[in-house]
Amino acid sequence: MISPHSERGAWKSEQLGSGPPDEGAQPPPPTGPPAWDGPPPVGAAPVPRTLLDRLRVIVDRVSIRWRLTITYATLFFAAGALLMVVIYLMVGWALNDAWPQFPLDLDGVMPPDQARRYEQQWYWYQHAAIAGAQKELLARSLLALLGVGILAVIIGYIVADRALKPIQQMTATARKLSGSTLAHERIDLKGPDDELKELADTFDEMLTRLNVAFDTQRRFVANASHELRTPLTINRTVLEIALGDPEASGDLKALGRTLLEVNARNERLIEGLLLLARSERELSVRKPVDMKDVAETAVDQLATRAAEAGVAVITELRDAGTVGDPVLLERCVANLVENAIKHNLPESGRLWVRTGMVEGALIVQVANTGPHVPAYEVNSLFEPFRRLNADRVDSDKGAGLGLSIVRAVVRAHGGNVTAIPRDGGGLVVTVRLQAR
Repeated sequence: MISPHSERGAWKSEQLGSGPPDEGAQPPPPTGPPAWDGPPPVGAAPVPRTLLDRLRVIVDRVSIRWRLTITYATLFFAAGALLMVVIYLMVGWALNDAWPQFPLDLDGVMPPDQARRYEQQWYWYQHAAIAGAQKELLARSLLALLGVGILAVIIGYIVADRALKPIQQMTATARKLSGSTLAHERIDLKGPDDELKELADTFDEMLTRLNVAFDTQRRFVANASHELRTPLTINRTVLEIALGDPEASGDLKALGRTLLEVNARNERLIEGLLLLARSERELSVRKPVDMKDVAETAVDQLATRAAEAGVAVITELRDAGTVGDPVLLERCVANLVENAIKHNLPESGRLWVRTGMVEGALIVQVANTGPHVPAYEVNSLFEPFRRLNADRVDSDKGAGLGLSIVRAVVRAHGGNVTAIPRDGGGLVVTVRLQAR
């Protein structure tokens, strides 16, 4: 983000509107290091985490695919290990049962002590043979178990992939959905009536309800646009005809001009509400746009108004390409510039407009001189019908929809907008968009 106090590159300045005021009369444009929110509160030192907490963090980072793979592989490996233990014990029992008894009867042939010694040696060979067979079996079984473990991981990953394939299909369909494809795009999962099929069918039913809701909203906006604009247009025409009557009295003309201003405000309010509703929907138009050209157009359109207000507009514009709706983006920048002109100093005000690329991000920044803005009031300015130090009845500077439309347009384009008070008074609004 371009900091309101940062200097990046050699930006060439171009001044529009009235001549620049005295350099010492107003604070300079934002310079110096970025603003810092301050140190953390007392007692906010990080709590040392235990080994169990660290293990939980690691487990939380493992994807569901690998969780299933590890689960399948562990069960497969455990079954192999249990089978190896059973075979190990059964081989010992089988050899012990199959080992023949001592085949010779040495009683009377040799002394009893020597006969017992030969018999004990025979059984020692029995136990040695059984232990040797079990040891060899254990060594070979461990090698086989290692191979089985590797095979279990591979098989577990394949099984997990097949188990998650319906979910992948649902995810791919959800990513392709938009306001224009919602009417006919569905998951339509084929397969047995299991939990995943039930989930996909439920998701399809939800998409149908969303399509009905979106269609209702579109028809409502279209009907409201027509029904609200028509009477206001008729009122404006009648008032203009009345004001053009040469026989009209002065009081009647004064009343007509007042009603015409109220009518114009209502028209602007309706246009703003309709534009806000359109901005909060998904984009239906996506074209390559250079925000430098958009900013130049917006500044040119408002140059006369800035000159009438005594505000000097200084532009620092560089190429900044993105993809989006050109009309909405132009309205976004125009709202920022118009808002900066409205809420400026009554005399010798200044306004800075910047565009460019900073650290791979597209930046549009509008800063202005003006009254002091408390930091805790900044976020509320982006809410509809909110104005600084003014209630909803105060309408001399607009309906309070300008920054709300800016935020809606920026969010629809996948960006974000931030604002901070400017040193010396005024506001610095920074829009960050995805680069083309």
